[in-house]
Amino acid sequence: MDLDEAFEVYVDDLYRYLFALSKNHHTAEDLVQETFYRAFLQLAGDDISQIKPWLFKVAYHAFIDFTRKYKRLVITDEVHNRMDMKTPEMDLLEKEGFRELMNDIHSLKESEMHAVLLCDLHQVSLKEAAEILQFNINTLKSHLSRGRKKVVERVKERRRQDG
Repeated sequence: MDLDEAFEVYVDDLYRYLFALSKNHHTAEDLVQETFYRAFLQLAGDDISQIKPWLFKVAYHAFIDFTRKYKRLVITDEVHNRMDMKTPEMDLLEKEGFRELMNDIHSLKESEMHAVLLCDLHQVSLKEAAEILQFNINTLKSHLSRGRKKVVERVKERRRQDG
């Protein structure tokens, strides 16, 4: 698969991943562009057989470089959801639930947050996620397990407060 094909296939996945990390539409777009720019420089016409995990790894490092450069995460309240024959009330509740879930995920330790985002939101395999984050597979499993437990606890606590 060459880079043009990879762009067509994975641009949306990378955007969603980077949007989940940055919580900002424009930052995510810039980081997707930076990811493919770095990929272009690195590949120079060569094919990579496992390009999806490699692109996610490049995207992850682009995000890390961005946060180090600016030493902050850009946070916005804007969450884009596609409209599927839903009432405005259902759409609002869904957006609010997603926003609360993302806030719960962002309150995790950084390693747990990345593990949950990659494995649960973007269905990246454990092996691929471990490669992207440069973790041992068992370390990734530990971070993923702890992150999931914390998110579930926070959701249960919020339901107790609301109910």
